[in-house]
Amino acid sequence: MNRDEFLALALRNPVNVTIIDELARLDLPDAWLVSGCLVQTVWNVLTGRAIDHGIADYDAFYFDPDTSWEAEDSVIRKLHARLGHLGAKVEIRNQARVHLWYPDKHGLPYPPLRSSRKASTASSRRTRKSGSGAQTMATRSTRRTGSTMSQG
Repeated sequence: MNRDEFLALALRNPVNVTIIDELARLDLPDAWLVSGCLVQTVWNVLTGRAIDHGIADYDAFYFDPDTSWEAEDSVIRKLHARLGHLGAKVEIRNQARVHLWYPDKHGLPYPPLRSSRKASTASSRRTRKSGSGAQTMATRSTRRTGSTMSQG
């Protein structure tokens, strides 16, 4: 399966599409819909399951140099207010802040990042080391062009 085929299948999930569209409307810097909701949707389509089978939550990244909790909380609240009608758990995190809380939560160092794409690379390394699967990302330009997606 190539990137475009994967993307076409991932976008069959209307929740994925709605989240990507809302990220674009919010105009968050370096915003991405990431990981399990994309991969699981593709597996669901390929195996004939309900489109949302096995999707516990929908994760999104963005990268804003403002690392204050107040700024991130404002984004979280805006996105939840705009997507509450979906009935899906959506988690969005500013990747510029991860190094501030990750070591305390997970007991591992996490270097400051310069972009959301770097977060995907760092996460992919941890994922590969643990053997738990692939990291996948889709950005708002995915909906417009069908061409921007990264698999780590």
